[in-house]
Amino acid sequence: MKLTAHEEYGLRCLVQIARQPPGKSLTIPEMSRLEGISPAYAGKILQFLRQGGFVRSVRGQVGGYSLAAPPEKILVRDVMALLGGRIYERGFCRSHRGQPRACIHSADCSVRSLWRTIQGALDDVLGKTTLKDLLRGEAEMSLWLRDQMLSGSRRASASLRQ
Repeated sequence: MKLTAHEEYGLRCLVQIARQPPGKSLTIPEMSRLEGISPAYAGKILQFLRQGGFVRSVRGQVGGYSLAAPPEKILVRDVMALLGGRIYERGFCRSHRGQPRACIHSADCSVRSLWRTIQGALDDVLGKTTLKDLLRGEAEMSLWLRDQMLSGSRRASASLRQ
């Protein structure tokens, strides 16, 4: 499993926009320079984010891209779903069944259990993480994520005991 460049740069562009002071937007050339990507690629990503409803654009001399919602309202899960989708979707087994009409593992599949569990863990972390959370520094973000994972583990253990 790998993150694509589209997913990585899309999220990074959104973080760059969120870092701007209120009322300030970023142009395609500014984003290109800040992220070290071509203006054409920056434009493509920003257009995709605009179509997904995460940013808005204003044309003209004082134009550029700004957030369409406050950073605390933008879930990373939703951004990643737009940029690349999920690792495991409900119809995954139907589209990867091989040559037979139905997957030969449809009744008992340990691999399906693995993908569901991984997707569930990703959904849990990304669903709790907002764009505002990504404005933290790396060390602070690492601590926050660790706390999120620990609290999730405690909830899972408690539900198993009940």
